[in-house]
Amino acid sequence: MSAGVLVRRTVRGGAAPHANRRRRPTPYQVAGPLFWLVVSLAYWRVPLCCDAGQHAAVVERLAADLLDPRHPTADLPGAGSPYYSPYAVAQGVVARLTGLGGWEVVRLAGPVNLLVLLTGVGRFVRVLTPRPWAPVLAPAAMALLWGTERAWWSGYLGLMSMTGNLAYPSTFAIGLSFWAWALTGARARRGSSPPGGGGGSAGPGPGRRAGPGGLPRPAGYAGLGVLYGLILLVHPITSVAAALGAVALVAGWQRGWRPAVAGRWALTGLAAPAAAAWWPYFDVLALAGDRSVDAMHRRLYLHLGGQFWLALLGLPALWLRLRRSARDPLVLMFALECLVVAYGWVSGHYTYGRILGLTLVPPQFALAVELARPRPWGPRRRLLGAAAAAGACLGFLTVHAGAVVPRPLDPVGFAQPPRWPAYGWAARHIGPGEVVITDGYYAVHAIAGYGPNLAAPAWPDPALDERERRRRLADVRAFLAPGSTRAERAAVVRRYHVRWLLLTRWRPVPEEAVVVARNGRTGEVLARIG
Repeated sequence: MSAGVLVRRTVRGGAAPHANRRRRPTPYQVAGPLFWLVVSLAYWRVPLCCDAGQHAAVVERLAADLLDPRHPTADLPGAGSPYYSPYAVAQGVVARLTGLGGWEVVRLAGPVNLLVLLTGVGRFVRVLTPRPWAPVLAPAAMALLWGTERAWWSGYLGLMSMTGNLAYPSTFAIGLSFWAWALTGARARRGSSPPGGGGGSAGPGPGRRAGPGGLPRPAGYAGLGVLYGLILLVHPITSVAAALGAVALVAGWQRGWRPAVAGRWALTGLAAPAAAAWWPYFDVLALAGDRSVDAMHRRLYLHLGGQFWLALLGLPALWLRLRRSARDPLVLMFALECLVVAYGWVSGHYTYGRILGLTLVPPQFALAVELARPRPWGPRRRLLGAAAAAGACLGFLTVHAGAVVPRPLDPVGFAQPPRWPAYGWAARHIGPGEVVITDGYYAVHAIAGYGPNLAAPAWPDPALDERERRRRLADVRAFLAPGSTRAERAAVVRRYHVRWLLLTRWRPVPEEAVVVARNGRTGEVLARIG
C-alpha cells in the first residue's frame, strides 16, 4: 500500500516540473514586437505627408456629421464618396469620442495598422509552413527586398514607404488580406500538408468547430466572405489582390471538390459582395468602371526595374515550389497578380498597378520559407541565402536606411523620408468648412485635413463629377493667373464662396485681400478675401 502511494507521488512529482515549465516564446513573438517598435518610432518621427491630408479631411467631415458627411475636401454633398469606408467611419467615431482632430486620429492609426499587418503576416506564414523562423524572415523580406530606387505609393510596404503609408486605409486592408489568406489557406488545406510549404498541422485545428466530413461549418465560410467584403470596402484595389490570393490558395490546396465543398466556397464568394453592397455610404460595386484616376497611376509602371528588382531574388524559391507542385499557392498567386498588372498596362486601366506592392509578396515570402529550412544547407541554398542577405543590405543602404537612421546620427547622408510643412498656423485662422484657394502643392494636399474646404479638390472622387472638378480647377487657375482682373477674381470668389487665400511666397497677394498670417519657414501667406 505504501509502495503504491510512493509510486503515485513519484509520478506526480516527476510530471510537475514539466507541467509548470513555461512555454518558450517563438522567434516571431520576440522579433515581431521589436519590428513593430522600430517601425512605429520611424513612422512617428516623420511629419505626415502626401495622402494623409485627404484622410485627415475625411475624419474631420465624419466627426462633424457621422451619418451624412460632406465631400471630403469641398463644400459639396459627400454622398457616394468611397473615402467613407468602415475604416474611416471608425476613425470618425474615435474623433467624436475623444475630441481629437483629423490629423491626430490619422497619426494614431499608423501603429494600429502596423499591428494588424504584422499579426496577419505571422498568421499567414504559419499557414504556409511550420518553420519557426519563416515568420521572422517574411516581414524582413517584405520591408527590404524591393529595389534600389525609392518606391513610394499607398500600398507599398517597403521600410522607407512605411514611414509615410502606415496610417493609410491601404495598410489596414493589406493587414486584413493576410488574415483572410491565413483563414482561407487553413480551410483549403482540409488537414493535408501544403505542397512545397514544408508541412503543416492536420485537421481543423484547436478550437475550430468542424461540420460533417471534418470541414469547418458553413458559418465560418460566410464569415470569411464578410472579411473579404470588408477589405473591398476599406480599399477596393487591394481587394483585387486579396481575391486573387484567395483563388490561388483554394485552387492550390483544396482537394476533393465534393458538392458540399464547392457550396461552402461559393458561400464565401457570395458573402463578400453581399456584405459590401450593404454599406450605406457608397456603392462599391459602381467603382468597377470608374477610370477617373487611371491617368495619375500611369507613373506606377515607369520605373519597375529600379524599384522592384531586388524582389526577383525570390524567383528561385518560387521555381523550387513550382517544381514540387504546379498548384503551389504562392506560384499561382504570383502568376495571377502579374497577369492583372500586365492587363492594367495593356488596357490603360493603370489603377490595377496599385497591386504591385502585393505582387512582390509571393517571391518575398517564398524566399523567407526557403531560407527558414533547418540546416545543414546545400550549396544552392547557401548561395541563395548569401544573395538574399546581400540584396537586403543593398536595399537598406540605397533606399531604406534613412527611414530608421535620423539625420543627426547619419554619418553617410542617407536619403530621408519626405518632410512636408504643417499648416496649423494657417488653419487656426480659418473656420471649419470655410473655402480656401491655394497655389501650393503641399497646401492643396494638406489644408483640408484641418477642416477647411478647397474651391477645387486635388483628387478625383465619385461624389463630385470629374467634369465639374476640372471646371473648378480651371477657375482656380484663372483666379491665380498673373493677368486676372479684380472683376474676374470676384466672380470666382462669389461662385465658390471663397474666404481665404493660401499663397506661396512667389505669388503676389491680390489687392482686394488682407494678409492675416505669414509662415516664416516657407514664406507662405494667408490672406482673407471677400
